[in-house]
Amino acid sequence: MAKALGIGGIFFKSKDPQALMAWYQACLGLPDESKEYASFAPATMPNNGATLFSPFKSTTSYFAPSKREFMINLIVDDLDGALKQIVDGGGTLVGDVQSFDYGRFGWFIDPDGNKIELWQPIAAE
Repeated sequence: MAKALGIGGIFFKSKDPQALMAWYQACLGLPDESKEYASFAPATMPNNGATLFSPFKSTTSYFAPSKREFMINLIVDDLDGALKQIVDGGGTLVGDVQSFDYGRFGWFIDPDGNKIELWQPIAAE
């Protein structure tokens, strides 16, 4: 049986894709090899990081206040610094930072109204 080996990309619509990409590059330091996309090499993933594939129930409120039917999670190296950069760049924070045994999480709404989750995994010891 053929098997999926990982996430090959996250693709979504935007009213101004290049402006939104520039915003992410400025606010979260996404690689700037292109005005249309950013690629992440597997070697940049922290030791305790992972990429999840997780359908949610259609009735979930976890993506609120966004009206979108998806939410993107980005791994960051400094959650507090990243959230400050988002605010400085005009993004809107949503909720309070939460800590778990596998990392810290924060959320924001980007200029297109997408709810984005930031995850700082617990550092490997």
